[in-house]
Amino acid sequence: MKQLAENKKIVLFDGVCNLCNSAIQLIIKHDKNDLFRFASLQSETGRKLLMERGLDPEKLESVILIDPGVAYYRKSTAALEIAKHLSGGYSFLYLFIHLPEFLRDPVYNLIGHYRYRWFGKKDQCMIPTPELQSKFLD
Repeated sequence: MKQLAENKKIVLFDGVCNLCNSAIQLIIKHDKNDLFRFASLQSETGRKLLMERGLDPEKLESVILIDPGVAYYRKSTAALEIAKHLSGGYSFLYLFIHLPEFLRDPVYNLIGHYRYRWFGKKDQCMIPTPELQSKFLD
């Protein structure tokens, strides 16, 4: 496992989900402050980070954002915490954080439940290009 970069937020994502991979590409493109690092939920690194936080790697259908020294976030809260740091107007999505999770998470869960049907699934996790390799922990 690569050394976890200090002061970097770690995004754990479903590496075989087309929607998730597109979201990671969007994050990379709009991460002007080089704040994020990535690992798939299926990777050894991702599974280890989940278990360290008491999360079952077999039962997750959510993006996880690990904010070192602070906490970790799941589902809509993770997505909004990520958006807060992105360029291109995406930070305005963070305004939705003021809605309670019980209103936000059902929408997130619906998309998460149907993500493979609606957006498709890869046979294996995305392999980052050499230029992006340093952003991935696995």
